[in-house]
Amino acid sequence: ISGYSLVVQARDSGTPPLSSSVTVNVDISDVNDNSPVFTPANYTAVIQENKPVGTSILQLVVTDKDSFHNGPPFTFTILTGNEEEEFTLDPHGVLRSAVIFRHMVSTEYVLCVQAKDSGKPQQVSHTYIQVRVIEESIHKPTAIPLEIFIVTMEDDFPGGVIGKIHATDQDVYDVLTYTLKSEQKTLFKVNSHDGKIIALGGLDNGKYVLNVSVSDGRFQVPIDVVVHVEQLLQEMLQNTVTIRFENVSPEDFVGLHMHGFRRTLRNAVLSQKQDSLHIISIQPVTGSSQLDMLFAVQMHSGGFYKPAYLIQKLTNARRHLENVIRISAILEKNCSGLDCQEQHCEQSLSIDSHSLMTYSTARISFVCPRFYRNVRCMC
Repeated sequence: ISGYSLVVQARDSGTPPLSSSVTVNVDISDVNDNSPVFTPANYTAVIQENKPVGTSILQLVVTDKDSFHNGPPFTFTILTGNEEEEFTLDPHGVLRSAVIFRHMVSTEYVLCVQAKDSGKPQQVSHTYIQVRVIEESIHKPTAIPLEIFIVTMEDDFPGGVIGKIHATDQDVYDVLTYTLKSEQKTLFKVNSHDGKIIALGGLDNGKYVLNVSVSDGRFQVPIDVVVHVEQLLQEMLQNTVTIRFENVSPEDFVGLHMHGFRRTLRNAVLSQKQDSLHIISIQPVTGSSQLDMLFAVQMHSGGFYKPAYLIQKLTNARRHLENVIRISAILEKNCSGLDCQEQHCEQSLSIDSHSLMTYSTARISFVCPRFYRNVRCMC
């Protein structure tokens, strides 16, 4: 407890008795009676041979229960095990290599490290660090090609995480880093540690081929990453049809079914090969295991097929479509629960282009805006 606040009252013996109060604050000053604590108590680390001088091996974590002026900053010292000065320890507790290690020369080092706090008198603690020297990488990283589809309203893409590269390495201790060619960084970024791909705002319609690579420190491997950006037209939203699927998650649909279903759907609804199928959005149905897919079909001439025409086509081809995935319903208007006839049901569709949903798998990622369907009865 760092302090107490007391209220003290003095009362005299007169009739009637009179009194007054005063507040007494008592501050408890800290004595440096706690030693620094290493977490964990002892460490094990690994470094590959032939790594350059200055390679980070380990970050020490130290805490102190005393107040701040009796705790950090800590002073670190290697007491034993560094007689040949193979290691350095910086003021932040980062252990680095001071030589290029060779597996054939030595496979293990044991260091005794001391941490000293800033109190008076100073308190000290010790930890042991076992450093193993292993052979350098012999396996190249492997990465899965990634294809990303982004759907956005005209010139209104806010940016964000659009997918993640999945890479592995058979060398157990390899740390993978991801890089993107510098001239592409005006539109995209790649997180160097976890491979997440970030798109910046304002992407134009079209196809982007990203020059991404993954490295284990010795081998560098290119990764095929292709980004397709499709900008929605306002006219599309007035001619949409929704297919509702049963018992499927967005990620499973994107990773397992989307390519196959798109191909089957094209065969079912396109009147001419030059017509274009546009998947506008997919999103879960609230409170269920169902999934809605919103789409429109553009004619070669530029206009869009009416929903009633598409629904007729879908109804005739439903059996073929369900060979790919089970369909719960085909929706144009959703007036269930409203006491009005179908022809008196008016539906409006709105797109929130700043509320993006990203469904990412190892091979494919789909980024689309959230949509809202509103229905009302017309007299």
